[in-house]
Amino acid sequence: MSDLLKRQFDWNLLHTFTVIVEERSITGAANRLLLRQPSVSNALKRLEDQIGARLIDRERGRFEVTEQGLALYHECREICGAIGRLSDVMSDSGNQLSGHLHLWLASHVVFPPLDDALFEFNREHPEVTYEINVATSAHVTSQVLSQQASFGICLVNEQHPRLEYRKLYREHFGFFCGPTHHLFGRENLTLADLRNEAFVSFSTDQLSDALAPVAVLRAREGMKGKVIATSPHLEEVRRLINAGLGIGPLPIHVVQNAMERGQLWRLPPYDAPPAIDIYLVTNPRMSLGRAERFFIDNLTGRLGSAPDGYFVYP
Repeated sequence: MSDLLKRQFDWNLLHTFTVIVEERSITGAANRLLLRQPSVSNALKRLEDQIGARLIDRERGRFEVTEQGLALYHECREICGAIGRLSDVMSDSGNQLSGHLHLWLASHVVFPPLDDALFEFNREHPEVTYEINVATSAHVTSQVLSQQASFGICLVNEQHPRLEYRKLYREHFGFFCGPTHHLFGRENLTLADLRNEAFVSFSTDQLSDALAPVAVLRAREGMKGKVIATSPHLEEVRRLINAGLGIGPLPIHVVQNAMERGQLWRLPPYDAPPAIDIYLVTNPRMSLGRAERFFIDNLTGRLGSAPDGYFVYP
């Protein structure tokens, strides 16, 4: 982009383009932006003229973001995220620590050092505010990449080159069934007893996704029972198992209390269950406020007591 174009560029066009892509229609974008449809169409055309590339293919009723449009959309999300954080960064001054922590977590993160860090930080810095969202690990990563999150905690399948990762803990997954299942209460089972059982699991239980170790175990042991249902959220997978739809994987330390109450029954493998690592994900391109920097330091400082630099559960 030339210096002249930079000076004359209407940066509002980027926001309009971002909304168009997210709504996947000109009409939806106009409704969200409270604008007339021709105004949104004109904004898209002006942006394409200034960029010098076709961004969205809308011929004959199609709506498809082009390769150039997709690349621009990812950059726009970072730009909009940085602009949205300006007020927090500019107001973060003075002796009293203030600011806003926006955390994005994978479904049902059970990590006591995080709870301890939140308690201590709130006690010492009562002016800091918090917002916590739960989403799939892929979406958590996307929010950190676009600077919509102070940081994320999630499973990681493939590390993004623009982000930084710090392992927080390792959890182990066991297979479980609910009280109405015919295997409930049975001891001395083997993996062979599970091979034809109906299965429920996470959407990421794939060889190429975050729960690959679980998928590898199922494939290796020939567990070919029908997959009855999936969900990206731990609580819903647990609901499906409790309801007796099938057996399924859950983090052992997360459901320990449910086992003790007789709501879940542990199935093989009893030794060497699949291990999954959970990471703290941060964006080095993001200008963190003091509260965000101090909280991340507080949280990672607690890893010093872990023998391998991260905690292992159970």
